[in-house]
Amino acid sequence: MTEPSEKAAERVIEFMHDNLGEQLTIDDMARAALFSKFHFSRIFQRATGLSPGRFLSALRLQRAKQLLVSTSLSVADVSLRVGYASVGTFSSRFTRSVGLSPTTYRRLGGFTTQVPVEDGQALVNRPVGRVQGRLTCTPELPGSRIFVGVFPERIPEGRPVQCCILDRPGEFVLDRVPAGVWHILAHSAAEEHTASPTTGTLVGSHGPVVVRRDGLLEVEMTLQPMRIIDPPVLLALLDVRRSAIERVAAERQPVGVSGG
Repeated sequence: MTEPSEKAAERVIEFMHDNLGEQLTIDDMARAALFSKFHFSRIFQRATGLSPGRFLSALRLQRAKQLLVSTSLSVADVSLRVGYASVGTFSSRFTRSVGLSPTTYRRLGGFTTQVPVEDGQALVNRPVGRVQGRLTCTPELPGSRIFVGVFPERIPEGRPVQCCILDRPGEFVLDRVPAGVWHILAHSAAEEHTASPTTGTLVGSHGPVVVRRDGLLEVEMTLQPMRIIDPPVLLALLDVRRSAIERVAAERQPVGVSGG
């Protein structure tokens, strides 16, 4: 990625942040990037790992998360603030991406005691492999636990097919990962409800990678401060009390999905 291209992606993401309530088109975003529509889409996806439309949708949901826990706005008002004309559409997309409904997310203060994982029964008959890795951190992580999950795209949203929680950077193992093409994504479980969602958040990614039947995939990952071009973390913040982690692992064991 050349410097001018990355700067173009940064320009358009700042433009998105400033206009989340507007119905932005690809032409609007290309003009903000100072590129033709054709070149802009390719450049943006190469810089961020997502299409412009997917990134914009993620930013809208990220902002909605902040508004739900930091204001008394109704869910309908929040949906309008982030560019949704239909509160039903907003609620369904929020629930699918975050793992909680907007109302539940607000009631729990932005935290969840469960990691939403793919339906274990649907994975029982699929060929699986194993991911083994090492996670380092720059700068040193101040105390928060780390979430590591396997996702179909380069954005932590919806249900990972497998995940684990680390007390600190180091070795991790993800067993029974379905064979296929995946992204291994990590983020610190620090609170993110600030004016700047990137402040204090550390993220890491590796992929796309291919997990093969009965294979072992070894990966190296580094957690680094989140940049403006990194896709937002849409999963609800994990309540990292030990009791919550143990409960998640116990609930997943009967269907063959291990929490690590």
